Amino acid sequence: MPVDPQIQDILDLMAGLPPAHTLSVAEARLRHEQRPKEGLRSPPIARSEDRTIDGPGGRLRLRVYTPRGSGPFPLLAFFHGSGFVVASLDTHDIMCRNLCAGAECVVVSVDYRLAPEGKFPAALDDCLHATRWAAEHARELNADARRIAVAGDSAGGNLAAVTALRARDEGGPRLAAQLLIYPVTDYHEPGTPSYTENAEGYGLTRLQMKWFWDHYLADASHAAHPHASPLRAESLRDLPPALVYSAQYDVLRDEAERYADRLREAGVPVAFKRWDGMNHGFFAWTGRVDKATEAMDDACAWLREAFTKA
Repeated sequence: MPVDPQIQDILDLMAGLPPAHTLSVAEARLRHEQRPKEGLRSPPIARSEDRTIDGPGGRLRLRVYTPRGSGPFPLLAFFHGSGFVVASLDTHDIMCRNLCAGAECVVVSVDYRLAPEGKFPAALDDCLHATRWAAEHARELNADARRIAVAGDSAGGNLAAVTALRARDEGGPRLAAQLLIYPVTDYHEPGTPSYTENAEGYGLTRLQMKWFWDHYLADASHAAHPHASPLRAESLRDLPPALVYSAQYDVLRDEAERYADRLREAGVPVAFKRWDGMNHGFFAWTGRVDKATEAMDDACAWLREAFTKA
Protein backbone atom coordinates (compact mmCIF):
# COMPACT_ATOMS: atom_id res chain seq x y z
CA MET A 1 0.00 0.00 0.00
CA PRO A 2 1.36 3.48 -0.83
CA VAL A 3 1.93 6.11 1.84
CA ASP A 4 -1.39 7.49 3.04
CA PRO A 5 -2.06 10.88 1.35
CA GLN A 6 -2.60 12.61 4.70
CA ILE A 7 0.76 11.33 5.94
CA GLN A 8 2.42 12.28 2.66
CA ASP A 9 1.19 15.86 3.10
CA ILE A 10 2.96 15.99 6.47
CA LEU A 11 6.12 14.43 5.03
CA ASP A 12 6.11 17.04 2.24
CA LEU A 13 5.95 19.84 4.82
CA MET A 14 8.97 18.35 6.62
CA ALA A 15 10.99 17.66 3.48
CA GLY A 16 12.98 20.90 3.58
CA LEU A 17 14.13 20.53 7.19
CA PRO A 18 17.72 19.48 7.98
CA PRO A 19 17.95 15.78 8.92
CA ALA A 20 17.47 15.36 12.65
CA HIS A 21 20.72 13.46 13.09
CA THR A 22 22.65 16.53 11.84
CA LEU A 23 21.28 18.72 14.64
CA SER A 24 22.62 19.33 18.09
CA VAL A 25 20.61 17.88 20.95
CA ALA A 26 19.35 21.35 21.86
CA GLU A 27 18.29 22.05 18.26
CA ALA A 28 16.53 18.68 17.97
CA ARG A 29 14.63 19.30 21.19
CA LEU A 30 13.55 22.78 20.13
CA ARG A 31 12.33 21.53 16.76
CA HIS A 32 10.29 18.80 18.41
CA GLU A 33 8.69 21.25 20.82
CA GLN A 34 7.66 23.43 17.87
CA ARG A 35 5.81 20.69 15.97
CA PRO A 36 2.43 22.05 14.78
CA LYS A 37 -0.67 21.13 16.76
CA GLU A 38 -3.27 22.56 14.39
CA GLY A 39 -6.06 20.11 13.59
CA LEU A 40 -5.30 17.71 16.44
CA ARG A 41 -8.15 16.39 18.55
CA SER A 42 -8.00 17.50 22.18
CA PRO A 43 -11.02 16.04 23.99
CA PRO A 44 -12.35 17.49 27.23
CA ILE A 45 -11.19 15.96 30.51
CA ALA A 46 -11.86 16.92 34.11
CA ARG A 47 -8.38 18.35 34.73
CA SER A 48 -4.63 18.02 34.31
CA GLU A 49 -2.15 18.82 37.06
CA ASP A 50 1.65 18.93 37.17
CA ARG A 51 3.23 17.17 40.12
CA THR A 52 6.82 16.80 41.32
CA ILE A 53 7.98 13.79 43.30
CA ASP A 54 11.30 12.52 44.59
CA GLY A 55 12.85 10.31 41.92
CA PRO A 56 15.93 8.11 41.60
CA GLY A 57 17.95 10.99 40.15
CA GLY A 58 16.37 13.90 41.99
CA ARG A 59 13.09 15.69 41.41
CA LEU A 60 10.84 13.95 38.87
CA ARG A 61 8.01 15.79 37.12
CA LEU A 62 4.70 14.14 36.33
CA ARG A 63 1.54 15.36 34.65
CA VAL A 64 -1.66 13.76 35.93
CA TYR A 65 -4.75 13.71 33.70
CA THR A 66 -8.15 12.90 35.22
CA PRO A 67 -11.19 12.00 33.09
CA ARG A 68 -14.70 13.23 33.64
CA GLY A 69 -16.77 11.11 36.00
CA SER A 70 -16.73 10.02 39.62
CA GLY A 71 -14.03 7.31 39.76
CA PRO A 72 -12.07 5.60 41.08
CA PHE A 73 -10.63 5.20 37.60
CA PRO A 74 -8.13 2.79 36.09
CA LEU A 75 -4.56 4.09 36.02
CA LEU A 76 -2.19 4.42 33.07
CA ALA A 77 1.50 5.27 33.42
CA PHE A 78 2.57 6.88 30.13
CA PHE A 79 6.09 7.33 28.80
CA HIS A 80 6.62 9.62 25.82
CA GLY A 81 8.73 8.62 22.84
CA SER A 82 11.28 10.38 20.63
CA GLY A 83 14.46 8.41 20.95
CA PHE A 84 15.21 8.80 24.67
CA VAL A 85 16.68 12.21 23.73
CA VAL A 86 13.91 14.67 22.82
CA ALA A 87 10.23 15.37 23.66
CA SER A 88 8.55 16.25 26.93
CA LEU A 89 5.30 16.34 28.84
CA ASP A 90 4.18 19.13 26.51
CA THR A 91 4.91 17.37 23.20
CA HIS A 92 2.70 14.44 24.23
CA ASP A 93 0.04 16.41 26.08
CA ILE A 94 -2.66 15.91 23.44
CA MET A 95 -1.88 12.20 23.13
CA CYS A 96 -2.32 11.83 26.88
CA ARG A 97 -5.58 13.79 26.84
CA ASN A 98 -6.94 11.43 24.20
CA LEU A 99 -5.90 8.37 26.19
CA CYS A 100 -7.40 9.83 29.37
CA ALA A 101 -10.76 10.66 27.81
CA GLY A 102 -10.98 7.67 25.49
CA ALA A 103 -9.84 4.96 27.92
CA GLU A 104 -11.61 6.66 30.84
CA CYS A 105 -8.52 6.40 33.03
CA VAL A 106 -6.17 8.56 35.05
CA VAL A 107 -3.00 9.07 33.02
CA VAL A 108 0.31 9.77 34.76
CA SER A 109 2.73 11.10 32.14
CA VAL A 110 6.37 10.86 33.21
CA ASP A 111 9.05 13.47 32.50
CA TYR A 112 11.88 10.95 32.76
CA ARG A 113 15.54 11.90 32.43
CA LEU A 114 16.62 12.33 28.81
CA ALA A 115 19.88 11.28 27.21
CA PRO A 116 22.66 12.19 26.87
CA GLU A 117 22.46 13.85 30.28
CA GLY A 118 20.77 10.74 31.67
CA LYS A 119 22.26 7.65 30.09
CA PHE A 120 20.74 4.16 30.19
CA PRO A 121 19.20 3.07 32.57
CA ALA A 122 18.25 6.49 34.03
CA ALA A 123 14.99 6.81 32.07
CA LEU A 124 14.00 3.26 32.96
CA ASP A 125 14.62 3.84 36.66
CA ASP A 126 12.44 6.96 36.53
CA CYS A 127 9.62 5.14 34.72
CA LEU A 128 9.53 2.19 37.11
CA HIS A 129 9.72 4.55 40.10
CA ALA A 130 6.86 6.70 38.74
CA THR A 131 4.72 3.63 38.04
CA ARG A 132 5.22 2.43 41.61
CA TRP A 133 4.51 5.92 42.96
CA ALA A 134 1.26 6.04 40.97
CA ALA A 135 0.21 2.64 42.29
CA GLU A 136 1.03 3.61 45.88
CA HIS A 137 -0.81 6.95 45.56
CA ALA A 138 -3.77 5.62 43.57
CA ARG A 139 -6.38 6.62 46.13
CA GLU A 140 -4.98 10.16 46.19
CA LEU A 141 -5.30 10.23 42.37
CA ASN A 142 -8.89 8.91 42.49
CA ALA A 143 -7.62 5.77 40.81
CA ASP A 144 -7.63 2.02 41.38
CA ALA A 145 -4.20 0.40 41.82
CA ARG A 146 -5.71 -3.00 40.94
CA ARG A 147 -6.21 -1.69 37.39
CA ILE A 148 -2.89 -0.21 36.30
CA ALA A 149 -1.27 -0.34 32.87
CA VAL A 150 1.79 1.10 31.14
CA ALA A 151 1.95 2.69 27.70
CA GLY A 152 4.34 4.51 25.42
CA ASP A 153 5.16 5.31 21.82
CA SER A 154 8.50 4.54 20.13
CA ALA A 155 11.21 4.91 22.80
CA GLY A 156 8.35 5.23 25.25
CA GLY A 157 7.13 1.85 24.03
CA ASN A 158 10.56 0.50 24.92
CA LEU A 159 10.27 2.05 28.39
CA ALA A 160 6.79 0.57 28.84
CA ALA A 161 7.88 -2.89 27.73
CA VAL A 162 10.90 -2.85 30.03
CA THR A 163 8.87 -1.45 32.93
CA ALA A 164 6.58 -4.46 32.51
CA LEU A 165 9.61 -6.77 32.55
CA ARG A 166 11.06 -5.12 35.63
CA ALA A 167 7.72 -5.06 37.45
CA ARG A 168 7.50 -8.82 36.82
CA ASP A 169 11.05 -9.46 38.03
CA GLU A 170 11.52 -6.82 40.72
CA GLY A 171 8.48 -6.98 42.94
CA GLY A 172 5.68 -5.25 41.07
CA PRO A 173 3.37 -3.53 40.82
CA ARG A 174 1.10 -6.03 39.12
CA LEU A 175 0.11 -4.65 35.73
CA ALA A 176 -3.16 -5.21 33.89
CA ALA A 177 -1.92 -4.29 30.41
CA GLN A 178 0.83 -2.80 28.27
CA LEU A 179 0.18 -0.58 25.24
CA LEU A 180 3.21 -0.55 22.94
CA ILE A 181 2.95 1.89 20.04
CA TYR A 182 5.60 1.15 17.37
CA PRO A 183 8.05 0.35 20.19
CA VAL A 184 11.83 0.26 20.05
CA THR A 185 12.62 -3.33 21.06
CA ASP A 186 16.14 -3.90 19.73
CA TYR A 187 19.40 -2.15 18.91
CA HIS A 188 19.82 -0.61 15.45
CA GLU A 189 22.56 -3.06 14.50
CA PRO A 190 22.45 -5.39 12.67
CA GLY A 191 18.95 -4.12 11.97
CA THR A 192 15.97 -5.74 10.28
CA PRO A 193 14.62 -5.62 6.72
CA SER A 194 12.43 -2.64 7.64
CA TYR A 195 15.58 -0.72 8.58
CA THR A 196 16.68 -1.10 4.95
CA GLU A 197 13.29 -0.67 3.29
CA ASN A 198 12.40 2.46 5.26
CA ALA A 199 15.88 3.84 5.89
CA GLU A 200 14.95 7.34 4.74
CA GLY A 201 12.09 9.32 3.30
CA TYR A 202 9.43 8.46 5.87
CA GLY A 203 10.26 10.70 8.83
CA LEU A 204 12.29 8.57 11.23
CA THR A 205 15.47 7.39 9.48
CA ARG A 206 18.07 4.72 10.13
CA LEU A 207 20.70 7.39 10.76
CA GLN A 208 18.43 9.13 13.24
CA MET A 209 17.97 5.88 15.18
CA LYS A 210 21.76 5.50 15.31
CA TRP A 211 21.98 9.08 16.62
CA PHE A 212 19.42 8.29 19.32
CA TRP A 213 21.14 5.07 20.41
CA ASP A 214 24.57 6.76 20.46
CA HIS A 215 23.21 9.32 22.91
CA TYR A 216 21.25 6.83 25.02
CA LEU A 217 23.91 4.20 25.71
CA ALA A 218 27.15 4.94 27.53
CA ASP A 219 28.68 1.93 25.81
CA ALA A 220 27.47 -0.06 22.79
CA SER A 221 27.87 -3.26 24.80
CA HIS A 222 24.81 -2.19 26.80
CA ALA A 223 22.68 -2.82 23.70
CA ALA A 224 22.63 -6.55 24.50
CA HIS A 225 21.03 -5.94 27.91
CA PRO A 226 17.32 -6.88 27.85
CA HIS A 227 16.49 -3.63 29.64
CA ALA A 228 17.84 -1.77 26.59
CA SER A 229 16.65 -4.28 23.98
CA PRO A 230 13.66 -6.17 25.41
CA LEU A 231 13.50 -8.37 22.32
CA ARG A 232 16.67 -9.99 23.71
CA ALA A 233 15.05 -10.88 27.05
CA GLU A 234 15.46 -14.55 27.88
CA SER A 235 11.79 -14.96 28.75
CA LEU A 236 8.65 -12.92 28.13
CA ARG A 237 6.41 -15.24 30.13
CA ASP A 238 3.97 -13.92 32.73
CA LEU A 239 3.86 -10.40 31.31
CA PRO A 240 0.59 -8.44 31.14
CA PRO A 241 -1.64 -8.57 28.04
CA ALA A 242 -0.31 -6.36 25.27
CA LEU A 243 -1.56 -4.27 22.38
CA VAL A 244 1.25 -3.72 19.90
CA TYR A 245 1.05 -1.37 16.92
CA SER A 246 3.46 -1.20 14.01
CA ALA A 247 3.50 1.08 10.97
CA GLN A 248 4.21 -0.03 7.41
CA TYR A 249 6.72 2.73 6.62
CA ASP A 250 8.77 2.57 9.80
CA VAL A 251 12.32 1.42 10.41
CA LEU A 252 11.03 -0.10 13.68
CA ARG A 253 8.24 -2.10 12.03
CA ASP A 254 9.91 -5.50 12.11
CA GLU A 255 11.22 -5.33 15.68
CA ALA A 256 7.79 -4.26 16.94
CA GLU A 257 6.22 -7.20 15.14
CA ARG A 258 8.86 -9.63 16.37
CA TYR A 259 8.21 -8.51 19.92
CA ALA A 260 4.49 -9.14 19.47
CA ASP A 261 5.32 -12.61 18.12
CA ARG A 262 7.61 -13.41 21.05
CA LEU A 263 5.01 -12.26 23.57
CA ARG A 264 2.43 -14.49 21.91
CA GLU A 265 4.84 -17.45 21.85
CA ALA A 266 5.42 -16.92 25.59
CA GLY A 267 1.71 -17.28 26.26
CA VAL A 268 0.95 -13.59 26.73
CA PRO A 269 -2.41 -12.44 25.31
CA VAL A 270 -1.52 -10.14 22.41
CA ALA A 271 -3.56 -7.89 20.17
CA PHE A 272 -1.54 -6.66 17.22
CA LYS A 273 -2.10 -4.45 14.22
CA ARG A 274 0.14 -3.16 11.44
CA TRP A 275 -1.17 0.18 10.21
CA ASP A 276 -0.66 0.14 6.46
CA GLY A 277 0.17 3.42 4.75
CA MET A 278 1.34 4.89 8.04
CA ASN A 279 4.83 5.98 9.11
CA HIS A 280 6.60 6.16 12.44
CA GLY A 281 4.95 8.76 14.64
CA PHE A 282 1.54 8.64 12.98
CA PHE A 283 -0.23 8.02 16.31
CA ALA A 284 0.49 11.63 17.31
CA TRP A 285 -1.71 12.98 14.51
CA THR A 286 -5.08 12.06 16.06
CA GLY A 287 -7.73 14.33 14.60
CA ARG A 288 -5.60 15.34 11.63
CA VAL A 289 -4.93 11.93 10.07
CA ASP A 290 -7.94 9.63 9.79
CA LYS A 291 -6.04 6.41 10.49
CA ALA A 292 -4.35 7.99 13.49
CA THR A 293 -7.76 8.84 14.91
CA GLU A 294 -8.91 5.28 14.24
CA ALA A 295 -5.79 3.89 15.92
CA MET A 296 -6.26 6.07 19.01
CA ASP A 297 -9.91 5.06 19.34
CA ASP A 298 -8.97 1.40 18.85
CA ALA A 299 -6.26 1.62 21.54
CA CYS A 300 -8.63 3.30 23.98
CA ALA A 301 -11.28 0.64 23.42
CA TRP A 302 -8.68 -2.07 24.01
CA LEU A 303 -7.53 -0.41 27.24
CA ARG A 304 -11.11 -0.11 28.52
CA GLU A 305 -11.62 -3.82 27.94
CA ALA A 306 -8.26 -4.74 29.49
CA PHE A 307 -9.10 -2.73 32.61
CA THR A 308 -12.44 -4.53 33.00
CA LYS A 309 -10.61 -7.87 33.01
CA ALA A 310 -8.04 -6.85 35.63
